[in-house]
Amino acid sequence: MASSGEEPRNGSPDRAGTGTEPSPTADATQLDTAEDFEVLEEEEEEEEEDLSELPPLEDVGRPPAPPREDTQPLEQGRGEAAEDPQEWLDVLGSGLLKKKTLVPGQGVDTRPRKGQDVTVRLKATLEDGSVVEENPALTFTLGDCDVLQALDLCVQLLEMGETALIVADAKYCYGAQGRSPDIPPNAALTLEVELLAAQDAPDLELLSGKEKIELANRKRERGNFFYQQADYVLAINSYDIALKIISSSSKVDFSPDEEAELLDVKVKCLNNLAASQLKLDHYEAALKSCNLVLEHQPGNIKALFRKGKVLAQQGEYREAIPILKAALKLEPSNKTIHAELSKLVKKHADQKNVETEMYRKMLGNPSAASTPGKCKDKLPWSIPWKWLFGATAIALGGVALSVVIAARN
Repeated sequence: MASSGEEPRNGSPDRAGTGTEPSPTADATQLDTAEDFEVLEEEEEEEEEDLSELPPLEDVGRPPAPPREDTQPLEQGRGEAAEDPQEWLDVLGSGLLKKKTLVPGQGVDTRPRKGQDVTVRLKATLEDGSVVEENPALTFTLGDCDVLQALDLCVQLLEMGETALIVADAKYCYGAQGRSPDIPPNAALTLEVELLAAQDAPDLELLSGKEKIELANRKRERGNFFYQQADYVLAINSYDIALKIISSSSKVDFSPDEEAELLDVKVKCLNNLAASQLKLDHYEAALKSCNLVLEHQPGNIKALFRKGKVLAQQGEYREAIPILKAALKLEPSNKTIHAELSKLVKKHADQKNVETEMYRKMLGNPSAASTPGKCKDKLPWSIPWKWLFGATAIALGGVALSVVIAARN
């Protein structure tokens, strides 16, 4: 199993999978206080802050920072890159992620493959030379986005025993959020990486209950990290991986407690998945995730709330309102559900008024409010005149028929 040395704190993601625990800050541990049911499944005592307005990571720039004299390897590497661009590999072709070999490896055939567990020696520094990360043996699953994107993308290009220098833009590191307190927002990083080992990941069918729970939780926490970074696509990817681990078949018997804990992790992942899908306006996918939660836990308030929101976003107010009422019945004091329900009831009433007016116009019967005087004046006289003309026509027809019959006789 992949491990990153030190176990992450319960209920909060690790430091981007780099193996050390983050310092607790309000911004790092909070999500969406505006809507209690947009939050991720974490410890209940955590309060959370709205991150929905954060710019996507693609929009993040890299502010310039003054160089320092103690960054000789970095400055030397960049100087050499300017003199001889062929020594640097532009990994993505955008100039935002570059790799340079410092110590050659054992050949291209020794490069690791996606899905393998790799172990690397890592040293990360800011542009001013400050060391913000050192790990002599960081282990992770390659290609699962368990670590910084810069590391995940570039380690695939390392040969066994190779040491490389990686210069990465903030969007492939900690993005607009940074990592409090040592990595500021929009900070580029330089990574010195040595590939130490690579081996196939363990067979999921042979994992014990405890091992499967730990692995799924690690992927879930990584998804939470991406959610905090407002990178909902990668968050969805991590939650999907966790769900595949939980749903994988097993040749090992689990205890009832382990089964219950796996189900709990599954529900958390599905709820978090729905939250991420809602952020991307993937309403059908979010609805499916909510329904999967409700299959296991029909009274799950967060799933009910999110399902109501999805239906409301689709304009299905008639279906959304009873679902929110059911959630409110389970937690009558919840102000968020009250507010959302009141908003939907008003929208539903407005929708019905619009539909009623539309039907009136389609049937040629304008609303009473638009022409009240004409309706009142015409209605009493219209029926008697119609009857009068009809009766006259019938009478004349009868007289004519009588004349015809008399003439024939």
